Amino acid sequence: MGEVNTFIQSIPLNYFIILSSVLFSLGVLGVLLRKNAIIILGCVELMLNSVNLLLAAFSAYKGNGDGQLLVFFIMVVAAAEVAVGLAIIAMLYRNTRSVDVSIFNKLRG
Repeated sequence: MGEVNTFIQSIPLNYFIILSSVLFSLGVLGVLLRKNAIIILGCVELMLNSVNLLLAAFSAYKGNGDGQLLVFFIMVVAAAEVAVGLAIIAMLYRNTRSVDVSIFNKLRG
């Protein structure tokens, strides 16, 4: 187990922070600029994965498993989010024959 930490610690922590920041920014831009519900769902997943990368990197540099435990819980939340999100998208497509999120305003009772 010490070999894995040594290998990960050979990469500067700044690289992980920069990569995670870029991935998170791309996810935020995708959520804000796109209107396709499937792409928005994918961008939310990208943001969650960037946080997971950063937590795992900090956990490896610190040398304990607290960050990896948080990664596990975030993965569980992401799986539930995908299940609920895809169900909502399927309902939206069945009712409107489109996955454009601007149609959600028309679904008001």
